[in-house]
Amino acid sequence: MNQQPQQPGWNGQQQPGQQPQGWAGPSAPQQWGPPPQPPKKKAGAGKIIGLGCLGVIGLFVLIGIIAAVASGGDSDEGSKKPAATVGSTPKGEPGKKADDTKADKPTGPVQVTAKKAVFKKTILASGDNYTSVSVTIAATGKAEVDVNPLYCSIIDSTGSKHATELAVDEDQLDTTKLAPGEKTTGSITGKGKFTPKYVSCTDGLIGDAVRADVS
Repeated sequence: MNQQPQQPGWNGQQQPGQQPQGWAGPSAPQQWGPPPQPPKKKAGAGKIIGLGCLGVIGLFVLIGIIAAVASGGDSDEGSKKPAATVGSTPKGEPGKKADDTKADKPTGPVQVTAKKAVFKKTILASGDNYTSVSVTIAATGKAEVDVNPLYCSIIDSTGSKHATELAVDEDQLDTTKLAPGEKTTGSITGKGKFTPKYVSCTDGLIGDAVRADVS
């Protein structure tokens, strides 16, 4: 009979250099305890920047609210103050009277004042139908002033102008020259009976007219 050759490891025999049947190699070491936790993810840089911007915006909003409240309080206090009345005189300053402007008349080279006078008839007068006004002329400038009754006229209450009649009143204004600081007084007389309102006199024949109300 022919014998079959035996296969290696047949009948449980191990050939040299052959791994034992069923050997799976060295076993892996066993680990004890809970499994390790996965690493935590860090917050992104964008999220941190966003939170920072929100904080800055909130700060500005808070500052704006505080400023609005403060300004509102000031406006309320200002509205409670009484408004100044137009034309009222400030406290501590004397009020100026309405007629003060009349008293503050400008002073020029000639100053004239006038008042009613009694007509004093001369032998050259034709009756008593005349009206006289006493005037005082003063040289208030730095130059001489020419005085002449013909340089003066009388305006009555109706606006009519009366020229001076010469040599009819004993107190007629003299024809003269006044040095600076000098003055003279005399009467100017108009024809007829009327109520004198003011007189107008000039420095010389063609000088500027100076008007004075008759008191």
